[in-house]
Amino acid sequence: MPAREFFRSINSFFINLFLSAKDEKKAFPKSPKKFLVIRQHNQFGDMLASVSLLRAIKETYPESTTTLLASPENYFAIEKNPFVEEIFVFRKKKLFDRKYLLKLKSVLRQNYDVAIVPVTVAISNTSCILASISDAKFKIGPASLSEVPNKVNKLFHGRIDLNWMKCPDAHVSDFILDVVRPYGIKTKNYNSLINFDENDKLFAEKFLESIKSGTEHKIYGFHVGAAKPQNRWSLYKYVEIITSLKSIYDFDFYFTGSNSDEEQLVFMRKYFPKAGYFLNNTIPQLAAVIEFSDLFITNDTGVMHVAGTTSTPQISIFGPTNPFNWAPVGQNKFFLRKSELIDDIEPKDVVDLAKYLLEKFSR
Repeated sequence: MPAREFFRSINSFFINLFLSAKDEKKAFPKSPKKFLVIRQHNQFGDMLASVSLLRAIKETYPESTTTLLASPENYFAIEKNPFVEEIFVFRKKKLFDRKYLLKLKSVLRQNYDVAIVPVTVAISNTSCILASISDAKFKIGPASLSEVPNKVNKLFHGRIDLNWMKCPDAHVSDFILDVVRPYGIKTKNYNSLINFDENDKLFAEKFLESIKSGTEHKIYGFHVGAAKPQNRWSLYKYVEIITSLKSIYDFDFYFTGSNSDEEQLVFMRKYFPKAGYFLNNTIPQLAAVIEFSDLFITNDTGVMHVAGTTSTPQISIFGPTNPFNWAPVGQNKFFLRKSELIDDIEPKDVVDLAKYLLEKFSR
C-alpha cells in the first residue's frame, strides 16, 4: 500500500472512531424545519447544479429554512437564491483564526434537524467532518460514489450509495437528488436559478444600450474563454462564426469574461475592437445581461451554467466533458459535441444551429 493511501486509511479510522454517528438506526425527522447543506467542495458549476436539491427541500418542506456552507470558489453561484436563508463561506485557511472558528462553530450549531452532504464528482472528507460536528439530529451523506467506498461514511445516519454508472448520462442536477430521494425529498424542476435585482437589471441595460449601433438592436453574447484549455474552442472559429452571422443578421454583440480570460479577449479585440466587453462583473449582473440578449454562445465553462439559468437561446460547445451530464437544460438550450476534441466542431455547425435557434425562438 502506498504511504499516502496508508496514512489516509489511518486518518479515516480515527475520524470514524471519534466522530461516527451514535445511533445508526435513527429515523429521519417527521417534519424537519431546519436544514444544513454542506457544499464547500467543487466549483461554480457544481454549486449551480445544487439548486435542484435546494429547491427540492423547499418544495417538500415549504416552512423550512436552509443554511448553506459554501467555498470562496462557489458561494457566488447561490447569492440571492430564494431557496437559501443563510450562506456561510467556509475558508480552510482561517481555521486558526479564533474569531472565524467561533463563527463557524455558531453556524454549525443552530439546532438543525437535518444536515446533508451532496456529492457529484468526488467525496470531500472535510464536508463529511463538518456535517459530523454539526448539531444536526439526522445526518445524510455518501456511503460510496460509483462503487468507491466513502471511508468516513460512519459519520452519517443516512448512508447513501451514489452511482453514476447506473445512468451515465444522467444530468448532474438529477443525480445530486439521489442523496435525499430515499427520504421523500424531490422536485420535478431541475433548472438552475440565479436571481438578479433591479440594480442588476439597470446595470445590464445600461451596458447593452452603450453598445447599440443600429435600429434593430438585436444582441448576441459570446464567451470564448474557459479555465480548462481542452474546453476552449478555437478563437479563429469564433471569429468565423461571428463574421458569418454578421453577413446574415443585423446585431450588436459583446464578449463576457474576467481577468483569467485576458489572453482570449486580447485576441478578440484585434478582430472586434468595437464590440462590447462585459468583464469582471458579479454573477447576478452577468445573468441579467445574458437574459436581455437574443442569443448566447459559449464554451463549456462556468459562464455556460450562468447562461443556462436564463431564458435566452443558447449554444454550448463541448469537448471532453459529457454534455448529457452538464449542459444546461431547457427547450432553447442546445449543445454541440462531436468528440473529446472540441475543435472537431466546425464553424458551420454552430452557424447552422444559431440560424435554427434565431428562427424558432425569436425574442
